[in-house]
Amino acid sequence: MNNLLQLKGTFEQKGNEQRVGPPELPANAIVTVEHLKKLKNDLEKLINFWEKEKFFSGSLISVYYNKIAAKSNRTRGLLSKGKIKANSTIVGARFTTEGDPKHIITHYVQVDILYESIARLDACINILTSHFGGVITTKLNKDINSKKTKFEPKEISKTTFLQIIVDSYFIEKFDVFVDVDELNDNAIITIFKTDNKATDLLKKVGIDLPHTSVIDDTTILLHPDDLNLLKQKAPYLISMAVSDLSQLDSTYFDFGENNILSIPAPTKEPVIGVIDTLFDESVYFSKWVEYHDMIPEEIPKQPDDYKHGTAVSSIIVDGPSSNPNLDDGCGRFRVRHFGVATGKQFSSFSILRRIDEIVTKNRDIKVWNLSLGSKLQINKNFISPEAAILDRIQYENDIIFVIAGTNKSIDSPQLMRIGAPADSINSLVINAVSFDNKPAIYSRRGPVLSFFTKPDISYYGGEKQSPMRVCTPTGEGFVTGTSFAAPWIARKMSYLINILGLSREVAKALIIHASTGWDKQNTASILIGHGIVPLRIEDIIKSPEDEIQFILSGVSEKYNTYNYNIPVPINKGKHPFIAKATLCYFPYCSRNQGVDYTNTELDISFGRINGTKIETINNNYQSSEVEHFTLEEDARKNFRKWDNVKHIREVSTKGNKDKKVYDKGIWGVSLKTKERLDEKYGEGIKFGIIVSLKEIHGVNRIEDFIKHCSLRGWLVNKIEVQNRIDIYNIAEEVIDFDDIS
Repeated sequence: MNNLLQLKGTFEQKGNEQRVGPPELPANAIVTVEHLKKLKNDLEKLINFWEKEKFFSGSLISVYYNKIAAKSNRTRGLLSKGKIKANSTIVGARFTTEGDPKHIITHYVQVDILYESIARLDACINILTSHFGGVITTKLNKDINSKKTKFEPKEISKTTFLQIIVDSYFIEKFDVFVDVDELNDNAIITIFKTDNKATDLLKKVGIDLPHTSVIDDTTILLHPDDLNLLKQKAPYLISMAVSDLSQLDSTYFDFGENNILSIPAPTKEPVIGVIDTLFDESVYFSKWVEYHDMIPEEIPKQPDDYKHGTAVSSIIVDGPSSNPNLDDGCGRFRVRHFGVATGKQFSSFSILRRIDEIVTKNRDIKVWNLSLGSKLQINKNFISPEAAILDRIQYENDIIFVIAGTNKSIDSPQLMRIGAPADSINSLVINAVSFDNKPAIYSRRGPVLSFFTKPDISYYGGEKQSPMRVCTPTGEGFVTGTSFAAPWIARKMSYLINILGLSREVAKALIIHASTGWDKQNTASILIGHGIVPLRIEDIIKSPEDEIQFILSGVSEKYNTYNYNIPVPINKGKHPFIAKATLCYFPYCSRNQGVDYTNTELDISFGRINGTKIETINNNYQSSEVEHFTLEEDARKNFRKWDNVKHIREVSTKGNKDKKVYDKGIWGVSLKTKERLDEKYGEGIKFGIIVSLKEIHGVNRIEDFIKHCSLRGWLVNKIEVQNRIDIYNIAEEVIDFDDIS
């Protein structure tokens, strides 16, 4: 097998030289004066409504679009005034629930901006009526832009007029959004962001909250009576609401004999963090676990509260001893175990507060396993509070969470959406498969927010006929569930990060890349994700002899981060390769943006360099300098726009042909950084890319590749496992200075 290669070189950085063109309607569009009058009437009604509501100084205005609206299709001329742009006032986004999904985007604006929008609509209505017969078409729009048709009115500029026409085409109506979800238990509520803190707003409603019920300026815990009061007096304040009381998802447990296993004392093994139910310190591997009980003393603890957490940690520490058929070659790991929940019902709110504290105080841990999951399904229109906390923590810290994809009851015939916190976008979410590589009967499905690929990958979680063996407080246990698939992936992630020294971006990309094949790429499976991770670690960090697999990593500083200097081997004047690539990065996410959750997009182009452009392996033309019109739905579906994991590949078939060589056989990669909001969250974002080149004739050309990369200035490192292990062991040695003479 061929070693994984690490290519170290320089990525060039370049700003965005493309400029926003004049406002243009899409093909065959028509905007009538009647539609403008309707939108004006909507805004007038909303002014009347908000002038009666005195909880805050501004207005919450929801814009109902006629499609999934790309950033370029969202309102610019309306809900704007002077330096205040409409995009900067967005406080929420969701999709309609009936028919094809359409955007509902909520803005928080002052009333004077509504008056300005009405005045602009008035001017456009008058111009449309008196100069253009009450109708404007795509052709007329172009003629005005090209000056074939003169624009003579003076009351508003040509650009503003056309911008409002384009805005109006995409907007169905303006309204006040009210959440209709019914919750009967304690609920975690997120208030739309306004000029006021959530606690101050709720005081005006008549709800006085203690500080222990507050997560941040917009997210709070409400009891049923307070929630009902809020819905009666100001239902429009509620952006998102989820039940606080969660139950662990279904997990099958059975017990065998009290088998006694032995284990040597720990030495310098890597530490994986576990956040779970309680841990029993009487088990045979307890010296490998540093246990922290986070449950308040006044809460009674039952024997069952120790089963789940102890079983999870047993896999991380010593899983292959009980499951030789699952020996991954990673060895043993130490665990720092935090018991934050009992075995039945727990408060999501209390766990949210603890996770932040736990990670902050344990910064030496890079990989965290979280196999707790809710029985409740995630909401289609927003990320759970638990997942949002995890995404923020991962953005701010150089860590990764490995999360179980949650389970449904085996007796339930219908598919269920995954439960919190498996909707965490930055985390690596694991579903389970049987030993014949079929989705486990207890699997729950993605995607998240109708778009993001979750689960990311799948692994073996056991079945009732062939369960996984674990250690429990009462002896050997036989279990099934995604809870017991996730720890195996946590082991692999820790091996890649702690022992091999790879970044979390590269390690995540490598795990996902290893789960993919060379067959036709369809949309990722709603049950399996990108694929099933190989059992042995060497099958992840090595490749077949007819493949060249290498790592690229760097930091995006400007709009275009690129390297056009990858020398792919040539045979008889052609490239005898097909290719695939996986990109991973950890973006900042905004929960209050609803379905528009990730703030930064890295758009990857990879392929042969032809002149000044890349002939991409997946025909990605989103960021091409040549004019292409791409619907937002198509960009998301075909090119994973806004997803922080992108996998692209060519297909291996008997009909594969050698590729034409351009520019001396040089290939390149380009990442275009795009921002959803006005803040530059993408500046300084790290990324990891895994590339595989498959030789279609079965020839091993890795040495040729290494030689040409070195000649072109690349520093090529072979990932030699034993060398990396030796380096890790030396780095972990404790030096006793008293013994140095």
